[in-house]
Amino acid sequence: MPNPSRPLSPEAAAILNATGLSRRTLMRGILAGGAFMAAGGALAACGTAPAKKPDASSSPACSAADVSATEKKLNWSNWPLYIDVDENDEKKRPSIDGFTAKTGIAVTYTEDINDNNEFFGKVRNQLQACQSIDRDVMVLTDWMASRVVGLGWTQQFDPGKTPNFTKNVLASLRNRPWDKDMNHAAPWQSGLTGLAYNAKVTKEIRTLDELLTRPDLKGKVAVLTEMRDTVGLLLLSMGKDPATVTDADFDAAIEKLKKAVDSGQIRKFTGNDYKEDLAKGDLAACVAWSGDVIQLAAEDESIKFVAPEEGLILWSDNMLIPATATHKANVEQLIDYYYDPKVAAQVAASVNYICPVQGAQEAMQQVDPELADNPLIFPDAETLKKVHSFKALTEAEDKKYAEKFESVSGA
Repeated sequence: MPNPSRPLSPEAAAILNATGLSRRTLMRGILAGGAFMAAGGALAACGTAPAKKPDASSSPACSAADVSATEKKLNWSNWPLYIDVDENDEKKRPSIDGFTAKTGIAVTYTEDINDNNEFFGKVRNQLQACQSIDRDVMVLTDWMASRVVGLGWTQQFDPGKTPNFTKNVLASLRNRPWDKDMNHAAPWQSGLTGLAYNAKVTKEIRTLDELLTRPDLKGKVAVLTEMRDTVGLLLLSMGKDPATVTDADFDAAIEKLKKAVDSGQIRKFTGNDYKEDLAKGDLAACVAWSGDVIQLAAEDESIKFVAPEEGLILWSDNMLIPATATHKANVEQLIDYYYDPKVAAQVAASVNYICPVQGAQEAMQQVDPELADNPLIFPDAETLKKVHSFKALTEAEDKKYAEKFESVSGA
């Protein structure tokens, strides 16, 4: 594991200055070393500008009694393809089984997060009314996580009860602007947004412009409903930096997107559900999260992930305890368990995402030595130069940009 205190290379320092960060996957799980550490403090700058805490008149204080002492269970909502599975039985999740064996806590694990805004729409009214959402932990992308934290809709966890988290979370993910005390959000995984294609139905793509204009792809293309991912790549394709996007830049990107929609080039906007269509060949190519694509490629080598020539978007996802959760202490044990480097390496070897846990690289030697030594896990400076992020938006900017994006996406 690289020393987190070691000075960054000039290349990495340049990336650090240029990036911020946002949400989902790359090249067989870029683990908690080179790539992540070289990105330095970039992860702390991503997403949405910290929201102001609502005053008492607009949002009453919400709390829930913790019944963990008498109920050894918890409900966990996560994204699909985002945890380790047994190679012989996809219904089994070894790390969850290990957690239950260690703690006696039964986990109901649901893969019901397909898109941040979509999931937020499911739970917003209940959380606002301080009503149960039947979940004790949910995994949201940094910009959405910062929003719900700012609204006061999450519970603080006790760092004293999560010593592995306090000790092992990467330096780049400490003291983020919207969670300075590190007691609202525990990073689950991070990753990259790029392109994917099915080689059985189309030839290679190299740029977003090819995706949006090539005649042979017309009607066989999908882009993501995640505004920062899709528009971030559009901005890069126009030579603009998503980290410093202006209103004019954003409008130009939306116009470019609208042209592709109106021409029939884009078949649909998707969340995680692009995977099935890409695997079947119903989609020829799409904007995609690399970890998803690498998992698909393990089953079918015709599925390819592409780092666009113009660059990649980097993001993070976070474990949060809803304000109405009734098993807080059980979730604290869950967070601490997954910040054990051995467990983190077990998950990373399966899901192929950037791991947020220091020590996971060394632990990977015991899980999968080939993965631990794979240069794709620790990209060189040339790869890192392609990494970009969407700037932190104010609430007003977020609303304005989301409305413009939705006018085209139909979300």
